[in-house]
Amino acid sequence: MRDDKAISAAKRPRARKRRFFEIGPDFNGRGPGFSLLDESVLPPHRVYRLPASTPPVPYMFDKSKGSLPYDLELCFRWWLISDRTKALFERIDPEAFVFVPCDVRVPQGRYHGADYWLCDVVRVLDALDESASCLRIGIRDDVRYIDHGQKYYGYAPGYKLFFREAAVGNAHIFRMAYDNGTIICDQEFKDACKSAGLKRIRFRDPSKTIC
Repeated sequence: MRDDKAISAAKRPRARKRRFFEIGPDFNGRGPGFSLLDESVLPPHRVYRLPASTPPVPYMFDKSKGSLPYDLELCFRWWLISDRTKALFERIDPEAFVFVPCDVRVPQGRYHGADYWLCDVVRVLDALDESASCLRIGIRDDVRYIDHGQKYYGYAPGYKLFFREAAVGNAHIFRMAYDNGTIICDQEFKDACKSAGLKRIRFRDPSKTIC
C-alpha cells in the first residue's frame, strides 16, 4: 500500500511557478500626436506618486502631428491610458492603481472620443529574490538622488530578475521596492491585456536574460 502511495505521489504534476514580466509602453510607431498642456497640475519633480486629488490633466490630441495615444503611453513617471485599459486594470487588480481623468482637447471644436486617464501603479512590493537574481545592489551615495543613503537596484546588460511568490501574494502588478521605475506584472495580468486586445503595451520576461 505504501508503494502505491509513493508511485501516486510521484506522478502528481508539480505546481507551476508563477511567471512575472516587466510591463511598460511600447515605443514603436510614429511620433506622438498628443501633448500635455499644463505640467503645473502634476506633482513636483521629487514626488513619485500621483495623488488621487490631482485635478483633471489637460491634453491636446492632434493627429496631424502624429499618432493619437494607444491604450498605454508614457507620461513622465506615470501612464496615459485609454478608458478600456482603465476598466481592465480595475477588474484585475483595483487596489494597485490611482487614476486621474484627462481633460482632452483638440485643435478645433470639442473632443468626442473615449476618455483617457493618467494612471499610477501605487503598490510597492519588496519581492525580489536577491540571491537568485543577477543585478547590482548598492547604497545610493549621490546626494542628488532622492533615495540618497538607501538601498537601490541597478542593472547592466544581461541582468536577470526572479521574485518570491510568497511576497507577491495575490497581487497581479506592483512596483519594485528599491527601483521605483520598474513595474512587474504576472502572467494572469499579461494574458488579460492580450485577450482584451490592448495595444502598445510591452512585456518582457526578466528571467530570460543571460548573466
